[in-house]
Amino acid sequence: MTTARIFKEANSPTQSGMARTKLWKLEFEQAHPREIEPLMGWTSSGDTRQQVRLSFDTKEEAIAYAARAGLAYRVEEPREPKRRTISYADNFKFNRVGMWTH
Repeated sequence: MTTARIFKEANSPTQSGMARTKLWKLEFEQAHPREIEPLMGWTSSGDTRQQVRLSFDTKEEAIAYAARAGLAYRVEEPREPKRRTISYADNFKFNRVGMWTH
């Protein structure tokens, strides 16, 4: 039996917003390795649980679902992003520490 992974999705590295990062996800780990189909060269797998991704509002709801369904699960706690609160106007401050190069 495969284990389910419960985690909070990270934000996209190409965007600064926090959209789609509030939900907790439950997805299954890969049970069988993927294989290349010889005729067409496509990558395939007989494990259909990899296609299942469930979303929950809270971590407790995801854990309760896994317990109800009798799934083995592991929870990955999210790392909070370090945000710098700096504005564009700080580049032009009178008491700026570094030299302005532009």
